Amino acid sequence: MVSSSTSQVKKAIVFIANGTEEMEAIITIDVLRRASIQVLVLAVETSTGAITCSRNVRIVPDAYLGDDSVKISTYDAVIIPGGADGAATLSQNAQVNSVLAEFYAQNKIVAAICAGSLAIKSAGIQNKVPHPICLTSHPSVKDQLKNDFVYKEDRVVVDSNLVTSRGPGTTFEFALRLVSLLVSEDKAREVAGPMMLNFEI
Repeated sequence: MVSSSTSQVKKAIVFIANGTEEMEAIITIDVLRRASIQVLVLAVETSTGAITCSRNVRIVPDAYLGDDSVKISTYDAVIIPGGADGAATLSQNAQVNSVLAEFYAQNKIVAAICAGSLAIKSAGIQNKVPHPICLTSHPSVKDQLKNDFVYKEDRVVVDSNLVTSRGPGTTFEFALRLVSLLVSEDKAREVAGPMMLNFEI
């Protein structure tokens, strides 16, 4: 399990696209920022302006993929939300796939929730190690993943530096697990308390 006890501020990228599941994106962004993790909301569409999520919530990203001012290599984690259309766009983006594969190879946190787990497959992470990788997703995409991974139905699955989860209702657990891995379990509990959430490993 990947964890960090250093005082260095951690940084995470959350990729979004038109059709991204808004709860999975926004809850993750919010919880990480409550833990003082610097979050970059990075859209893959080349046009400027807001992206429209799966339930028509609009999010204005911090930056767009391809922006030369964004130094992706300086980040500690990359996160893929679900939403059928958004996940499809992210899974089909060669640069997103490259980032996922590079972060995984560098033992940085790679995380996906719901249909976002399809991007893990598209990035070929299952071919990067000599042993099967455990993962989960929304049940609707299980059949696209079960032959390439050890498919689990736990609410959050951690396999080395890969973190996956199931859907909107598991997003708080997913985000808090990311806080525990990037910062500490104590920080995850500290963040969870005021939100009236229990954090359990």
